Amino acid sequence: MNIVRIDQFFPRPRVRLVKVTTDTGLVGWGETTLEGKPKSTTAAVEELAGYLIGKDPLRIEHHWQHIYRSAFFRGGPILMSALSGIDQALWDIAGKHVGVPVYQLLGGAARDRVRVYAHWGIPNLTDEGKAAAKERLEWLQRTGGYTAFKSGPGGKWRGHEPPAVIDEFVERAYLMREWVGPNVELAFDFHGKMTPAFAIEVCNELKGMRPMFVEEPVPQENVDALKLVSDHVSYPIATGERLLTRWGFRDIFEKHAVAYIQPDTSHVGGITELKKVANMAEVYYIHLMPHCAIGPVALAAALHVDAVVPNFLIQEQIDQSLGAGLLREDWQVRDGHIDLPTRPGLGFEIDEKEAEQNCVYQ
Repeated sequence: MNIVRIDQFFPRPRVRLVKVTTDTGLVGWGETTLEGKPKSTTAAVEELAGYLIGKDPLRIEHHWQHIYRSAFFRGGPILMSALSGIDQALWDIAGKHVGVPVYQLLGGAARDRVRVYAHWGIPNLTDEGKAAAKERLEWLQRTGGYTAFKSGPGGKWRGHEPPAVIDEFVERAYLMREWVGPNVELAFDFHGKMTPAFAIEVCNELKGMRPMFVEEPVPQENVDALKLVSDHVSYPIATGERLLTRWGFRDIFEKHAVAYIQPDTSHVGGITELKKVANMAEVYYIHLMPHCAIGPVALAAALHVDAVVPNFLIQEQIDQSLGAGLLREDWQVRDGHIDLPTRPGLGFEIDEKEAEQNCVYQ
């Protein structure tokens, strides 16, 4: 079995797909979406296709190592997103070739379903804002039975803000806790916008509501700054959606800079590298919460790693990642969980007419 062609499609504003076709008729799908840079992975995939066509798709580790190591410039978000999507597609082919879900090839399931969290915007304190936030919450609880939600801080944040801005955010956060009660977990994503001192101040204001975690309180580039925040906050800090490969996570692990990591299967290096990062994190008692704010193929790839690693905690997903009209059957969330796929490969049947269209770049 050999690879005979690699095609790319962009059917949704935040979904870029790669399709790997073999001479036996088996096809594998992956997702090379690079948020905010919709055209950037196109050339990278085309360059990698020159190496892959004519090769055995089942030699996944060999191809990963060759693609990563053979070029003078290694890594970076463009190359790693391209490699990630291709890696996902090769695993999809491997599972279909053997006739089993990919997680069976990764060592077998350690759990029967994968816990997920949904995005729920922090409520505005106006009557209209509260009503909209409650409506969203009720819809999420009704349709998915979620027991965990993540929100952004809302508005624009600078390196420091006056007490009124902080107090308003804290009031909105505690309102969410009041609405959901103590049995539901709440998390907040600060998008790397704060300085360490300001992040510590704000995080400690949230202490009484017991957040599940705060994500990227400061930019991820400075591990020591991130550790400073973690050392002064009594609940978990998370990071990792923009970190790539095991080498990108090494300092995070060795300095115990966070409690949770959030690698993205479409950026970190695909299924192959996501599992290695998770296994490396296990040594440091750090839990895995993969990032996924793009499409359903990326979510599918993450689910298979989530299924097998012992230190998995929870999986991110957004409304679009459950299907977006691209799958014959959307991923179903019940009681805040997604059941493990049972079909061979990544476990979905894609609507090729939908997937093989190209929308306007955004």
